Amino acid sequence: MSGGNPCLTCGACCAFFRVSFYWGEIHSEFQVPEDLTEPVSPSRLAMRGTNQPGPRCVALEGEVGDCVSCRIYPNRPSPCREFEAFDADGACNRARAAYGLPPLGNNPVAA
Repeated sequence: MSGGNPCLTCGACCAFFRVSFYWGEIHSEFQVPEDLTEPVSPSRLAMRGTNQPGPRCVALEGEVGDCVSCRIYPNRPSPCREFEAFDADGACNRARAAYGLPPLGNNPVAA
């Protein structure tokens, strides 16, 4: 990939993993929209669409591997904020592989 944020043309993580987090994030500074979540335990919520076989976050817009965006980006939950796109052996590349996308190497900005 040449320049730019690869997440804007990927979105594989949003359509591969369950996004679960502490229920208090709907009342935190991030204000995750409660109507886009579902309970997974007494203290945990998940983004709707991610707690099922063939997950896809309800907030993901666009086509995975083409052009995507998160419609709640400023209010996304902590797992999304903490996700490492440039972890060569990590979750990002596992999700990308599931969609037939090439792996990412090291972050060219951090190198």
